[in-house]
Amino acid sequence: MSDDTLQRWLAEEAEVRQRLQTEAGLATRSQIEGLTGLQQMQAMLSGQLPPPPISQTLDFTLMSVSDGEAVFQGRPLFRHYNPLGTVHGGWFATLLDSALGCAVHTTMPVGRAYTTLEFKVNLVRALTEKVPAVRAVGRVLHRGRQVSTAEANLVGHDGTLYAHASTTCIVFDAR
Repeated sequence: MSDDTLQRWLAEEAEVRQRLQTEAGLATRSQIEGLTGLQQMQAMLSGQLPPPPISQTLDFTLMSVSDGEAVFQGRPLFRHYNPLGTVHGGWFATLLDSALGCAVHTTMPVGRAYTTLEFKVNLVRALTEKVPAVRAVGRVLHRGRQVSTAEANLVGHDGTLYAHASTTCIVFDAR
């Protein structure tokens, strides 16, 4: 990975942001009724459903989804710093949790839902605003009727690993 990768990532983000709704919000039941989890995520990417408010608060964007995978891109900024002068671990965790949860979400059939049962993060390198962008790539490892698991890596455009995480989600009938 190189500066070419960074330029590609930034161009892809600009393209995705043009399609997204400008106002964050939550999809209504009628908007998602009859849609699989993957279809819901694709509708968000196409601008048919709003992005969640947390993405604006913490400056990250859903970049792509496929069956069992979700990719988010974030920009570590000064406003994300902790008192030690680096990006707060909660920012790492939120970005990774989003990739993990949305990867699991893409596997949900109509009428099924999930919630996080367990979530583990390993921070392996500090982040500062000198890193222009990072990507959290979440992938489902196991999809079951009652339990799904996933893992995610947080990487820079140069291939540097900043953190990795895993989750266990409980799957149930949606209300």
